[in-house]
Amino acid sequence: MTPAPAVRPYRPEDHDALHDICVRTAHNGGDSRPVYTDPDIFPATFATPYAHLEPELTFVLDDGRGQAVGYILGTADTAAFARDFREKWLPRVRDRFPPPLDPPTTPDEEIVRLLHHPDRMVLPELAPYPAHLHIDLLPAWQGRGHGRTLMHTFLQALHTRSVPAVHLSMVTTNTPARAFYDRLGFHEIDVPNPGPVTYLGRTTSRPDGRG
Repeated sequence: MTPAPAVRPYRPEDHDALHDICVRTAHNGGDSRPVYTDPDIFPATFATPYAHLEPELTFVLDDGRGQAVGYILGTADTAAFARDFREKWLPRVRDRFPPPLDPPTTPDEEIVRLLHHPDRMVLPELAPYPAHLHIDLLPAWQGRGHGRTLMHTFLQALHTRSVPAVHLSMVTTNTPARAFYDRLGFHEIDVPNPGPVTYLGRTTSRPDGRG
């Protein structure tokens, strides 16, 4: 019998899979490799720092054979995470991705700019939602209920830690992602001048429900 896929805690040996999943889903939910010169910037900004700094809040979808094919990760305290990102994570990747000297002119430089400005995560409008998350699944594993299971696992972990609410940001044009979050009870957060992204939030009081 083929083992069933299941959500489990992240393990260090999942690092390469985490990296690969992020690269293959980073461009509006699709593969970033055709668009970016060095797509490794995406996991360095949006995936591996979470596994490094808060592994207890990193979960993967295991395909049943030990291979991670999706993940959800984040932090319980965005302000503290931004400080740790600057002090503990950036020194590890600064040589690999040095800060641009001029205003960004390429897609790669735009993401490098985000990497080097972790304070962008801390906005007053998001203070009632102290946690934040990122969730990604390889295309073959989407639309099969695994995203909901990942989200339930993460929300339950936050709820257990008495974290009241969580937020995320998504590219506004990614309408399939918005529909997914709407079904899970997320609502829009009004953030002035958000650029190309929309901020969504919800409480953790009903991890398996709609709010």
